Amino acid sequence: MWLSERRKFLGKCLGGLALASLSLTACGFTPVYGPQGTGDRLQGKITLQAPETRNSYQFNRHFETRMGRPANAPYVLKVKLSTEELDQGATSTGNTTRFKVTGYANYVLSEGKTQLLSGSTSAFTGYSNTGSTVATMASENDAYERLMVILADQVIDDLILSAGNLPE
Repeated sequence: MWLSERRKFLGKCLGGLALASLSLTACGFTPVYGPQGTGDRLQGKITLQAPETRNSYQFNRHFETRMGRPANAPYVLKVKLSTEELDQGATSTGNTTRFKVTGYANYVLSEGKTQLLSGSTSAFTGYSNTGSTVATMASENDAYERLMVILADQVIDDLILSAGNLPE
């Protein structure tokens, strides 16, 4: 493609993007982190349950890293985490070489005794079982930690997108 053709193409694309963003603004779309956005509304205002397992600790740690440590938080988030592990690959001798770990997070956001939001999300990761025992254990721990980060990010995204519907 010649340079002049590329300029025309980019001009059309950028013009289309400007038109799309203008039409989104006209329909009431507001970016959550833009002016009048609700992205920061929950920052430092959500208390989590004390972690009881390694998974819930990792979930809480990532959640608080993104959303801040609460100080006199009006909201409480209760999260029920569960995981399941499935064999994915095997050698001709029947040894499992790969595992898929699926995680589920069911959550309820409440203020006092009033339930404000609830939802669920799921994600998966995997790990390999082809190295030494120590390498396999490290790979497994890493897979579960990555899974908790993904689930925490998904819950946070759901909460931020719903923050505009919460009472002020």
